Amino acid sequence: MAEVYVSIGSNIEPELHVTAALDALQDCFGELQVSSVFESESVGFEGDCFLNLVVGFSTGLEVGELSSLLKQIESENGRVKNAPKFCSRTLDIDILTYDDRVGDVEGVCLPRSEILENAFVLWPLAEVAGSQVHPEVLKTYSQLWQAFDRSQKLKPVNFIWRGEKVSPIASAV
Repeated sequence: MAEVYVSIGSNIEPELHVTAALDALQDCFGELQVSSVFESESVGFEGDCFLNLVVGFSTGLEVGELSSLLKQIESENGRVKNAPKFCSRTLDIDILTYDDRVGDVEGVCLPRSEILENAFVLWPLAEVAGSQVHPEVLKTYSQLWQAFDRSQKLKPVNFIWRGEKVSPIASAV
């Protein structure tokens, strides 16, 4: 079984679509490690704020199979195929890490570069996988978050999933 972390984001009916993504992932993979949910400004375009989080789970699927399943979940939630990269979306689920794999694996670049670029990916990843080491820069996600430029606006928000408070549990990690 591989240990996987994925990012989830939505800025079109975000509560609905984040809940749907969490439900689908739990139905497929069982127990999930769920970070706090964060609100962030859109990056690369003018649009409504996003809700973002990171989820960890174990899977027996290979990278390509997992990527296809995540695209299917996005599609089932109204994600428009071949939409511009920087636009509003119902649901975006990206594989961040798959064990300690590095490079292009079955069409997926691992680890995802956004880990080192965006607070809305790194902060929640540091929260659920803080002691794990980034396989390329050889620092833990907590260390990377501590050294991160905090100029991107990001805040934990209240979020309830399956009757449980998911957040805010976040701290500066």
